[in-house]
Amino acid sequence: MAIKWAPLLWILLAICLSGGAHAGALTVAPDLQPTSLTSHLRLLEDTSGQLAFEQLQTPEYRAQLQPWTRSSANFGFSRSAYWAAFSLRNPGDRPLPLVIRQDYLLIDHLDFWAQDDGGRWQKLSTGDRLPFDSRGLALRDFVFPVTLPAQSERTYYLRYATQGSLNIGLSVSSETAFLPRLSLEQLLLGIYYGGFLVLVIYNLFLFLAVRDKAYVYYMGYALSYGFYFSIHNGISFQFLWPGNPWLANESLVILLGLSTIFGTQFAREVCAGPQLAPRTDWVARTLMYSMVPLTLAAPFFEYRPMILIFAGITLALCVVLLALGTISLLRGSISARYFMVAWVALLSSVIVYLLKAFGLLPHNDLTHNAFQVGALVEMVLLSLALGARVSEIQKRGYTDELSRLYNRRHFDEQLPREFNFAARSGTPLSLLVLDLDHFKSINDRYGHRRGDQAIHAVGQLIQRKVRKPVLACRYGGEEFAILLPRTSGEQAAVLAERLVLRVAELELDGMSLTTSIGVASFEGGNFGAAVQLFEAADAALYRAKQEGRNRVVVCCPIAKTESSVESVGESEAISP
Repeated sequence: MAIKWAPLLWILLAICLSGGAHAGALTVAPDLQPTSLTSHLRLLEDTSGQLAFEQLQTPEYRAQLQPWTRSSANFGFSRSAYWAAFSLRNPGDRPLPLVIRQDYLLIDHLDFWAQDDGGRWQKLSTGDRLPFDSRGLALRDFVFPVTLPAQSERTYYLRYATQGSLNIGLSVSSETAFLPRLSLEQLLLGIYYGGFLVLVIYNLFLFLAVRDKAYVYYMGYALSYGFYFSIHNGISFQFLWPGNPWLANESLVILLGLSTIFGTQFAREVCAGPQLAPRTDWVARTLMYSMVPLTLAAPFFEYRPMILIFAGITLALCVVLLALGTISLLRGSISARYFMVAWVALLSSVIVYLLKAFGLLPHNDLTHNAFQVGALVEMVLLSLALGARVSEIQKRGYTDELSRLYNRRHFDEQLPREFNFAARSGTPLSLLVLDLDHFKSINDRYGHRRGDQAIHAVGQLIQRKVRKPVLACRYGGEEFAILLPRTSGEQAAVLAERLVLRVAELELDGMSLTTSIGVASFEGGNFGAAVQLFEAADAALYRAKQEGRNRVVVCCPIAKTESSVESVGESEAISP
């Protein structure tokens, strides 16, 4: 007798367990705003992936649907299929149209079951491995419209199976609340991708102007990243290839590889990796080259192992490029400053997203969109880094590498400008022309390397003694020119005296060094052109050489005379 009752007792026990495992139904209303269903879910992990919906309806398996008590339902990369069930209650007197939404789109296969008016189960199969028209509504998200009858409670089921990260992000809202939110999201997406497009077009014009290959890498990086996120958001699948699920899935990995390759090459270029950090640059280059065959082979291998490999290399590159940017920054690269800020912003968002993808952080609006927001912020900052790079290139074109002062090209461009400004504003403009004494004999006696050291030492001395708006240049050979806006002849002579003294005091391993300086000033319209000012200072320098070197000679064009001022080792008063 007991044996006959055993199956019935087992069924009753299963029903009781099923009822105990039943998460509370969500009560809905006509004005229901988008509401997360996570706390109302009951989940079952199907490790075999073979469980059918009809089996799930039996007491044995319904009892295994357990209430989900965590704040999010993301399971990282899992080979299991997951079943989700939730119940909705309509206490009103009218049927209520609702929209059930799954906000994470990279799900290979997603099946949805709901009952029709006759109580029969209706199945909708969709997912990004099926054509786009398999969706309940032609939207980038997985959206399931249902109508909940008046004064009723119904349960809905979904089955998730995917090779990528599995995130269950379900919400429900009324139709009237869903449409305004959808319009806002479309507007924000338009602004987001418009920002990418503006950056690409802007930098395309800059590339056509400066012809710097760093702009090519930047545009490749921005385009591949932008397309990557358009796939991630479902935009590409909806508008570009709705009938090609294979391309929709494989292009995601390909574009991730391309963005990594272009991004690494851009970082190496903008941080001057081969010049400033050759060892770290070698590691970055090796990792980048490893991405090339992986990107080409990605369409022919299973998605899960490829995305895991890509994620590992991407994390390694993030660390290496962070080190590369740090070294370049410490070694004086201005563009590396912007790069470091941009890279830290992106790296932070990547870490957040990967932790979410592996199930270590909850799936929510912040973790789901952090990567995208971080990428756009990075693109803006990297565009600024490109601008800083162009400025550095221009500066190098105007800089003498040996003395670290501006070169003659820059002096020849600035002298007429400063002269014209002084003439218009009525302010004085002074010019110092310096020449190292007996420099040929220094080269002959000590060698050209020691001669270069002397020029470098004098250049550093001048840099320490002058500040903006003073313009110091190496005019050529051992000759220097210092342009002093808004400086009178008397003030310029004082500076020249100090420079003569400081050059003589330089310690150069037993090598003595002196300089002669010619000074000329534009005051009261005494010169008609910039070239006359330079010729006057150069003539004063020539006179200082004739009078014994190691001295300052000031040209006095107002009186149309010249006088010398001896300064080194003498107590005679200095006067023009």
